[in-house]
Amino acid sequence: MTVSIDKLLAGDTRAIARAITTVENGVDGAVELMKAVFAKTGRALVIGITGAPGAGKSSLVDKLALHYRDKGERVGIICVDPTSPFSGGAILGDRIRMATLGLDKNVFIRSMATRGNLGGLSRATADAVAILDAAGFDKVIVETVGVGQDEVEIVKTADVSIVVLVPGMGDDIQAIKAGIMEIGDVFAINKADREGVLRTQKELEALLSLAHRPDFWNPPIVKTIATENKGIEDLSTAIESYRAFQKQGDASLTRKKAIAHWRLIELLRERLLTDMLRRTGSETELDDLAGRIASKEIDLYSAVEELVGPTLSKGPGLRYINHLGVATKGIDEALGFWVDALGLENVHTEVVEDQKVRVAMLPIGESRIELLEPTSDDSPISKFIEKRGGGIHHIAVEVGDIESVLAKLKAKGVRLIDEVPRTGAEGCLVAFIHPSSANGVLLELVQTK
Repeated sequence: MTVSIDKLLAGDTRAIARAITTVENGVDGAVELMKAVFAKTGRALVIGITGAPGAGKSSLVDKLALHYRDKGERVGIICVDPTSPFSGGAILGDRIRMATLGLDKNVFIRSMATRGNLGGLSRATADAVAILDAAGFDKVIVETVGVGQDEVEIVKTADVSIVVLVPGMGDDIQAIKAGIMEIGDVFAINKADREGVLRTQKELEALLSLAHRPDFWNPPIVKTIATENKGIEDLSTAIESYRAFQKQGDASLTRKKAIAHWRLIELLRERLLTDMLRRTGSETELDDLAGRIASKEIDLYSAVEELVGPTLSKGPGLRYINHLGVATKGIDEALGFWVDALGLENVHTEVVEDQKVRVAMLPIGESRIELLEPTSDDSPISKFIEKRGGGIHHIAVEVGDIESVLAKLKAKGVRLIDEVPRTGAEGCLVAFIHPSSANGVLLELVQTK
C-alpha cells in the first residue's frame, strides 16, 4: 500500500487512512513512513480519555469534538476497541456512535483494535496519533477500550489524560486499584444527573488529597452530562488549564521525554524479538520447545537459554555473520569503492600486530565488511594476495562462548587452526577453523566483549 507523504501532510483523508492502516498492519514501508512524518509532529494537543466501561467515554468524546469543531479546529479521533477474534478488527466501531461527526470533513475518526495489547491501547496508537498530528489536526482525541485496571497506558501517549467516572459504580475503589490517581490530569464525573454525584465528588477529592504528583498539579474535577451537552465547556477549560500549566515550566518536556522513552523501549523490544526469531529459530522451533515444556522435559528458563545462547544445534553456537574479511593490497585505495561508490562508512581502523595486518571496519546492515591490508611481506594476507590476487579471505561468525564452541568442534574432529582463542581486532577473542573442515572456506569465530 503506497502512501503519498505530500497528500498526508496536506490532510488528505484517504492518505491518512492508508498511512494508519500501514502502521497498524506493520507492512513494508511503515518504518520509513513514520520517519518521514516525525519532523512534522508536535503541534497537536493529544487528549487521552479513559475510564471504566459504561462511563460514557464515547459520548463525551463526541461532544468534546463538536465543541472544538464549533471553534473552527480540526479534530482527529482514535477509538481503541477490543479485537474481534474472527477478523482481528475493532469490535465496537465507535464511528457508529459518532455518525454526525463522521460527516464532517474536518473530523477524522478511526477505530483501532487492541490486537492483544494490554493497557487499553493498540500498539500502533502512538503512530496513528503522530500521523494525525503531522496531517495538521489541532486536537487528537484518543479513547481507550475501557478495560478497568489496564487503562494507565494512556498517559504514555497523551499530553492531557482525562479519567471519566460515573456516580454509583464504585469508581473510587476502581481508581485506587488502577493507579488512576497518578495518571489523571483532569477528572470528569459523567452522568452527573445521577444520584450520588456529590458523594463521588467528595470521595474523589479525598483521594486526590492523598495523592502527590511530582509536578504538583492539582487535577480539576468537572461534572458533565455528555448526552445533554452539559459541562463540555468546563471540561475544555480544564484541559486548557493543564496545557497552560505545562508551558509554565519543564512539565511538558518531561512528559514528552517520558513518552519518547516508553516508545523507544516498546520499539526496541519488538525489534529485538523479531531479530532473535530470525536469527535463532522459527515458529516451528518455538512450538517444539513449547511441547517440551508441556511434557516437563525442559523448564521455561532453560528453553529461553536454548533459544538465545550458543548451542551446537544452531551451527556450533553461531549467532550471525560478524563480518566478511576482504583482502586488499591497500585499504586507502579500496575505500574509494566501498566508501565513495557504495556509501559505506569506515568506523574503525587499527593494526593487529600479531596477525601482521591493518584492518578497516565498514558496517553494512547487521554485519560488516572487514578490509585486510598486509603490514609485512610475511603476513598471511600477503601470501593470500600473491596466490589469489585479493578478494574474500574469510567469513567471521559471532559466537557466545568461543572456548566452549572450540571444545565441541575439537571433540567432533574438526580441524582447527587455533585451538585456543587469541585477541583480534577491537579486542575480540578470535579463532580460525581450517578450510579443509569447512568446505574450502576459512572460517573465523568471534566473541565480542
